[in-house]
Amino acid sequence: MKNLISILIIILSIGVVSCSKDDDNNDPAGPDNSTIPTLITTAVSPLSATSVQAGGGISSDGGSVILAKGLCWDTDPDPTVSNNKTNEGGNSAAFVSIISGLSPNTTYYLKAYATNAKGTAYGNQLQFTTGNAGGPCPSGTSTVTDIDGNVYDVISIGNQCWMKENLKTSKYRNGDAIPTGLTDSQWTGTTDGAYAVYANNAANENIYGKLYNYYAVADPRGLCPVGFHVPSNKEWNDLTKFLDSGADTAFGANTYSAIAGGMMKSTGTIQSGNGLWIAPNTGATNSS
Repeated sequence: MKNLISILIIILSIGVVSCSKDDDNNDPAGPDNSTIPTLITTAVSPLSATSVQAGGGISSDGGSVILAKGLCWDTDPDPTVSNNKTNEGGNSAAFVSIISGLSPNTTYYLKAYATNAKGTAYGNQLQFTTGNAGGPCPSGTSTVTDIDGNVYDVISIGNQCWMKENLKTSKYRNGDAIPTGLTDSQWTGTTDGAYAVYANNAANENIYGKLYNYYAVADPRGLCPVGFHVPSNKEWNDLTKFLDSGADTAFGANTYSAIAGGMMKSTGTIQSGNGLWIAPNTGATNSS
């Protein structure tokens, strides 16, 4: 009897610790059916000669959490995350990225990407070419058109290409409307982009263009037509130096230039009915 009890204990011990092969179909978590994400690349909007804005829309995360998303780009087709890229975080919401530091007058290829535990997926490829970065106007170019359809004459001055008229657009370059119609107190207090018309007289818009506040000028959506940008201080100084080689652009003597301004002013006066400047419009030659 004693031996029989010992045998039973041994058998039960073996039964308690014995194992069988897992059956995947009995896994309470179920099989892993996740895939890579599905997404599209949204349209490219130029911001300057060296920067653009684009984005992506993720229609499916593939059943797995998005770990990273953004844009990738290169000067060769079919860019991947091994090339240049942005990273806009880890969720499946639509996103927008600003790409800067591009080379002017250069063709690039761009895709949106999204990464989950299964891997990285890419949206459709877009191609874009950056604009002119202040160099001479391209051969045969005499006008440029803004998002509103306003057409401006352009001119080469030295090694730069300039619009010959003041800006009139009511929209940012991506088509978003710029607020207007603000009261004096609203204009003073706003931290959003806005524009006004001189003396609140609609007739002045075609004569002088629109007046934009700092926030509109600095907005990354861009004010100027494609291929153009709001000039930097250096570009203004380069223009001044070209017109007046003796200009003090370092402000060492606080004289700057006594003639460059006049070279860029139209002649005539408002009083005489054939100009835009108040008399006597001293020094105006419009020789540039």
